[in-house]
Amino acid sequence: MQFSARQEVVIRKFAATLFVIAALLLAAVLVSLVPSDAWFIRTVDLVREPLIYLAALLLIVVLFVGSSWRWATIGLLALTIGLNIWRLWPYSALAPTQIALAETAQTRSDDRCFSAMSVNVKVKNTQYAEVMEQVRRYDPDLLFLMETDQAWVQALEPVLAEYDHVQRHPQPEAFGLVFATRLPVLKSNVVENTYRDTPTLYATVQPQGSVPIEFIGLHPKPPLPGWNTEMRDENIVNAGTQTPDRLPNAIVMGDFNDVPWSRTTTEFRETGNWRDPRIGRGTFATFPADWLLLGWPLDQIMVKGDMKLQSFEVLPHNSSDHRAIIGNFCGPA
Repeated sequence: MQFSARQEVVIRKFAATLFVIAALLLAAVLVSLVPSDAWFIRTVDLVREPLIYLAALLLIVVLFVGSSWRWATIGLLALTIGLNIWRLWPYSALAPTQIALAETAQTRSDDRCFSAMSVNVKVKNTQYAEVMEQVRRYDPDLLFLMETDQAWVQALEPVLAEYDHVQRHPQPEAFGLVFATRLPVLKSNVVENTYRDTPTLYATVQPQGSVPIEFIGLHPKPPLPGWNTEMRDENIVNAGTQTPDRLPNAIVMGDFNDVPWSRTTTEFRETGNWRDPRIGRGTFATFPADWLLLGWPLDQIMVKGDMKLQSFEVLPHNSSDHRAIIGNFCGPA
């Protein structure tokens, strides 16, 4: 196909622009491999999956743009895709699983089995009824709510009244929490692991017929401009290794503001001997709630010890910017 001189100039400029974008994408991915706490480096970890889609889309475009930049651009984009797939590989359906799901014969009719639900309600969200309706629909035995200020606590009282044990810890900003359960509670405490206003919930529960189980509810600060991740990372790692009772059987749930394949959450999992049900099954994005195909899994659920996991699920949109997650567990006898 013949192009005019003007069209040739436009094509060359477009091809050069694609090359620059591809180089920037690869540079961002390479820099993200550096062990740094800088927020602008750690943020790349959150968007590895969308970066694969973007790089793949650009690669398809490049194939149809004839220029001297084509093969160099294709190489940059292919390397970007390959590095991100390498980091995400354990969280693909092609990788081996880390935890087997328990036989479905064990159900909630077994006293040792129970459900736990984690919900980031979004403090500025005022659609209280939608969250309450979802909680009532799934009716978890253990409920962990995040970003609850006083208005949210008051609005949720009709739901919370249905639980035997409720611990309210509202905060005016985005790091309040509520813990509610029907399970027998041996102890429950809110601890400031790092930041004064980012509490961690530790509770010890004991379902009938089971040994005591430690529950950890976590919601550290995200990597944002002005907030590097050193304290967040310390909070995440400490939450799983410095638990009050050091019980061998435990569950952790919450908005980690981190993805499971990051250096920090990987250290959390390996240091504390946690097992992640996402490994070998998929990423199961939870944020942003309206764009899960382009989102990432900020909300985690893991177990350790002899805890059995029957199922876990990312729930439908409930008006928050996060999707809630729920798991069905069975404690050891």
